[in-house]
Amino acid sequence: MKIKIAAVGIAGLLTLATTGANAALDDAKAQELLKKGGCTSCHSIDKKGMGPAFKDVAAKRKGAGDAVSALEKVIRSGGKGSYGSMPMPAIPAAKISDADVHDVAEWILTK
Repeated sequence: MKIKIAAVGIAGLLTLATTGANAALDDAKAQELLKKGGCTSCHSIDKKGMGPAFKDVAAKRKGAGDAVSALEKVIRSGGKGSYGSMPMPAIPAAKISDADVHDVAEWILTK
């Protein structure tokens, strides 16, 4: 009986720890990272500027199994103007970390 209680308790703690580590980026933190990376110079959530709106990026990649990694690659390496806009410059790791790029890519895909 004590073993079952301990196992349930440990499972609960692991679930909480995993949920906290994988918590979605909130809008305020996302905006902070987007500004830090220079993304907001050309992009916004719902209006096309020099670059596509994030909602258009999310719509184009919806359902793609590799959407997060593909978007990370474009953010890090730059883009070719796939949305009929000018090419996107690469965002160096000195500006925004790989972990932050991953979080931003996931956040964009929720729009």
